[in-house]
Amino acid sequence: MITAPQLRAARALLGIDQKTLAEISNVSLPTIQRMEASDGTVRGNIDTLSKVVTALETAGIELIGDYSRSEGHGRGVRLRQAPVHLDLKRFHPMKLKESQGAQPNAAGRSQRRPSDE
Repeated sequence: MITAPQLRAARALLGIDQKTLAEISNVSLPTIQRMEASDGTVRGNIDTLSKVVTALETAGIELIGDYSRSEGHGRGVRLRQAPVHLDLKRFHPMKLKESQGAQPNAAGRSQRRPSDE
């Protein structure tokens, strides 16, 4: 029905915290916290899950399942493939700047080009 990452992403898109989601869906804050901390698909009472999903949809969120088309026109989040373990060392800020066109100066430090600002 809904996964924990979808739930967190939906909240982020709406710009609300867990307490606000609990209030608009009429479920307890600990329930929202438990749902977001779960692995994979959120499990729980179907009535509670329905309240949360209905509240998100009423607020403008479109939940997109695997291999489902999105008929909406707003912004959203979708994984193109199953998540992989990221090697965070590869995503060091200096390496990202260099890969995005920053040029090293004489001291070997990255310098931004004027067009990067």
